[in-house]
Amino acid sequence: MRNERRDPRSNGRASWKRANLKKKICPFKDESLKIDYKDPRVLQKFTSERGKIMPSRISAVSAKSQRKLALAIKRARYLALLPYVAD
Repeated sequence: MRNERRDPRSNGRASWKRANLKKKICPFKDESLKIDYKDPRVLQKFTSERGKIMPSRISAVSAKSQRKLALAIKRARYLALLPYVAD
């Protein structure tokens, strides 16, 4: 048995991977973009080509904004401003 000190946060991963990751910033943090169900151009940026809502780990949206965004996309779909599925 070797007496090595392990970082409990590492979980066997290389520590350099964590250092190279950039922190993602929510696009709705500043007031330039607003979540509104009546604005399909903004909402379309956060949907995939097939019409699915993109997960926050890809779109870099905060959890609170992701919930508001999902609700706005669903409302826009209901009003036929956005398609449910892509053709």
